[in-house]
Amino acid sequence: MIATALVGTGVADSPLGAAAQAQGQAETHAHAPKEVPADIILYNGAIWTGDPANPRVSALAIRGETIIAVGIKHDMVAFDSPRTQRIDLHGRFAMPGFNDAHIHLFDGGFAKIQINFEGTKSIAEFQQRIRENLKDYAAGEWITGQGWDHTLWKENRFPTRADLDAVAKDRPMFFGRIDGHVAVVNTRALQIAHITAKTADPPGGRIMRDSKTGEPNGMLEEDAAMNLVFQRIPAVPPEKWRRAVQLGLADLAEHGVTSVQDFSPLTAGKDPDALPGTIAIYQELKAQGKLTARIFEWLDFDLPVERLKRFRQAVGTDDPWLKTGGLKAFMDGSLGSRTAAMFAPYSDDPTTKGVLRVDPPKLKQQAIERDRAGFQLLFHAIGDRANGVALDTFAAEREANGARDRRDRVEHAQVVAPDEFARFAGLDVIASMQPSHLLDDQRWADARLGPQRVKGAYAWRTMQGHAVRLAFGTDYPVEPINPLRGIYECVTRELPDGGPAGGWQPQEMLPIADCLRHYTAGSAYAEFEEQRKGILAPGMLADVVVYPQDITRIAAPELLKLPVWMTIAGGRIVYRAKVETETAAKAEPGPAAEPPAPK
Repeated sequence: MIATALVGTGVADSPLGAAAQAQGQAETHAHAPKEVPADIILYNGAIWTGDPANPRVSALAIRGETIIAVGIKHDMVAFDSPRTQRIDLHGRFAMPGFNDAHIHLFDGGFAKIQINFEGTKSIAEFQQRIRENLKDYAAGEWITGQGWDHTLWKENRFPTRADLDAVAKDRPMFFGRIDGHVAVVNTRALQIAHITAKTADPPGGRIMRDSKTGEPNGMLEEDAAMNLVFQRIPAVPPEKWRRAVQLGLADLAEHGVTSVQDFSPLTAGKDPDALPGTIAIYQELKAQGKLTARIFEWLDFDLPVERLKRFRQAVGTDDPWLKTGGLKAFMDGSLGSRTAAMFAPYSDDPTTKGVLRVDPPKLKQQAIERDRAGFQLLFHAIGDRANGVALDTFAAEREANGARDRRDRVEHAQVVAPDEFARFAGLDVIASMQPSHLLDDQRWADARLGPQRVKGAYAWRTMQGHAVRLAFGTDYPVEPINPLRGIYECVTRELPDGGPAGGWQPQEMLPIADCLRHYTAGSAYAEFEEQRKGILAPGMLADVVVYPQDITRIAAPELLKLPVWMTIAGGRIVYRAKVETETAAKAEPGPAAEPPAPK
């Protein structure tokens, strides 16, 4: 059955119409007035719309930035014309473009132009990666990088300044862990920052020290400590900043991500009303027609409210390509670095409960003020204590300001105490989660959490069972931007190479249709956009990703290898694979052959 934004009619000179007439199917349109033609028609596809009322179609039409019809090939005759771009999908699979509910776009692009430590398996390999890149830095220039993960190293320990000094002593270095919550620096960097044994730990952070001498060992935990050094690093030049944004956007397009909810760094400037550097670049690209993904940009919760209001007014809250209005705050750190705030000590390190980065009474006061100003609040919370503090704050905010459609969010919600799931639902708090984190974390989550707490970890089905709204993403570049990694983990809860048999805590896996819904319509709801994106239906924005195979029907391991064939954002083709993989069927599915919705 066709669904259209307007009443459909025939186009006599349509190539698609000619084909339909040859099949004896165009008579019903022969005398109808012509419809305004489509710019693009996709047909002969296996299209999952995400719309429960019309879950599977084989064709859709796009005019401008909007979908104007979905149905079968014959239904598109009304919108075809010589100027229409017709794309035969040859049975390929199409679906709504992915909406990544939690990324750091600038960081993802910037990781590509500094030292990237992803994949290193030992301290020696970490050191070698530095040596290989020294030639790219001038004498005295800060050497920076990110992406290391000590849980993958055979030593299974944090690096230290001694490990960096062994490579170079006279050049300052700063290397962030993959989660962005800890960093290692060398002795020269500590000297520049004037960090010594007498330097006190800043509130909400920790300077790790040698257990015998008390001297800083080079490891810094959380922003409060890392910024003691990071603020000494010269600002990124504008041309490099722009290049990082462009590289990040290209990564999104290549992986079918058409919308993102982003928290990128702000440039420090003397003018308090000047727009943050990343937003200014987004605005420039949008004006040039070069923005290839829709961006909901978050602002720093801790900025003064009046300044936040000025940013909101300057950017706006309703533009389909670029908007703001969300404020992000950090409750704690990460589970991998043991800085996530827990109620009880870590099972594999009873000396720590993690780092709570906020003062709860002050946080409540700030939240009430910002909520009253109409901002959406998004709280990073990994550990069970951090999640509890976030929910306490949201409850206080509601009591102070009354009911409204505020859509408060917890970002990550990785470890939740048993009685807190019902509170998520009762407070109508969105759980913005990243299934792909579990691809790595399940290797050590049992050790960190123990057999009881682990039952509340990465608990997607439990959240869904309590009617908590879910929004999925990646936390890019903590994880690669590819959404199919998260879909794989959502349906299997296994490691990339397979196992454990049946999945880790398998009671929390979800059917693939639910996984896709949380990554599209769920993410759209989380940013107040469910009326214009998240499904493929007439009147919705034309954001589409096409794969060479039906991802709802292939074996789960194949998801990790499947490339995107095409990405359409706002009715524009923003990515198309250079080498087409002809793995799909060549026959057009007719009305009687429409495949059923995924279970």
